[in-house]
Amino acid sequence: MSQHNDSAKFLVGVYDDDEVVLKAVTEVKSAGVRIHEVYTPFPIHGLDVALGHPRTRIGIAAFLFGLTGFLCMVALTYYTMGYDWPMIIGGKDHYAYPAYIPVMFEFTVLFTALGMVGTFLISNGLGPTTKPLMFDLRSTDNKFVMAIDLSKNKQSETEIASVLRASGAAEVNVKQF
Repeated sequence: MSQHNDSAKFLVGVYDDDEVVLKAVTEVKSAGVRIHEVYTPFPIHGLDVALGHPRTRIGIAAFLFGLTGFLCMVALTYYTMGYDWPMIIGGKDHYAYPAYIPVMFEFTVLFTALGMVGTFLISNGLGPTTKPLMFDLRSTDNKFVMAIDLSKNKQSETEIASVLRASGAAEVNVKQF
């Protein structure tokens, strides 16, 4: 999530390498520490599995958005050319289905794209009034950042910091929001 309650205290481990942070996730979790999130400058294969994220159902949403676009276009073309204002063009039937296939395809793609943008924004808590948590600016450039919410862990700050250092963190910082 990109939004959190006020006065939250996080411990932030900064890593230099993607393989080190991937290995560190399993080490930190095996030490009983709950990880808030890991921020990376590029996708790391297997990180979602290591963090324990469930398999995404975004493909189902994409299919439903596309199906909605397709059905809306079928209904619109049938209503306009087959019912409301039927015209015989080039000796074809009132509703010549093959002539509308490109338009139906385009509406399928349009509804899918717009629906997925909206789904992404809503599912990630993003919007024009949301201020995202920025744990370390270097996570957008060349560093890998593991954020740990201290209020959701039983261990003390020093215990978690030692676990992060032992797992290969180059830096361990405290971040207050």
